[in-house]
Amino acid sequence: MLKVENIESGYGSMQVLWQPSLEVKKGSITSLLGPNGVGKSTLLRTILGSVEPWHGRITYEGRDITPLPTHKKVDLGITLVPEGKHLFVEMTVHENLIMGAYRKEAFQHMHDSLKLVYALFPVLKERDKQKAGSLSGGEQQMLTIARALMTKPKLIMLDEPSQVLAPKLVGEVFETIERLKAEIGLTILLVEQNAEASLKAADYVYIMHEGRIKAEGGAEEIAASRDMREAYLGI
Repeated sequence: MLKVENIESGYGSMQVLWQPSLEVKKGSITSLLGPNGVGKSTLLRTILGSVEPWHGRITYEGRDITPLPTHKKVDLGITLVPEGKHLFVEMTVHENLIMGAYRKEAFQHMHDSLKLVYALFPVLKERDKQKAGSLSGGEQQMLTIARALMTKPKLIMLDEPSQVLAPKLVGEVFETIERLKAEIGLTILLVEQNAEASLKAADYVYIMHEGRIKAEGGAEEIAASRDMREAYLGI
């Protein structure tokens, strides 16, 4: 579904990505792992277009989308859930969800999308009239993901969805991610520092270091490789 080939990008004159390549297959969970500051978030932003690619090629559903602006990529069905929650904390849960249905196609299917996200996240339905800022950390992360689903994506990119969550809530978030694949067939590109949880959820794994892809393989293969775990993941 998505192929990134030898992409280069950065900020100003500072290069961050040094020709990483990866592929995300339709209906899969692909994890991009590595410590802080190695370029994982920059790669997601470059795919979406909020960081301009300098060189390389990004292909989505067989189409070269490298030069497209962000809103055109969103129209094609690509959505990024950025690091941090970025909610409208003074607005209700319901109002935050409605804000996600801003695309014309998404707006036309808003009621169906609401039914879907409330089925996936029943706690949000219970709290739909509460202000987003009053939710727990785990509930806020669920709302952030649910709002992204309101755009009717085909490919969702999640940037550190378990950040600063308690261990129990991390488990709940990853259960939700696996349900998105299993129940609605969503394709997921997941950036995470929580390597253990990511390896359990993912079908395929890439390991990034210093702006480059250093290793890749099936999740079970990476998990079984002591050298890779110690060298790049610290586990």
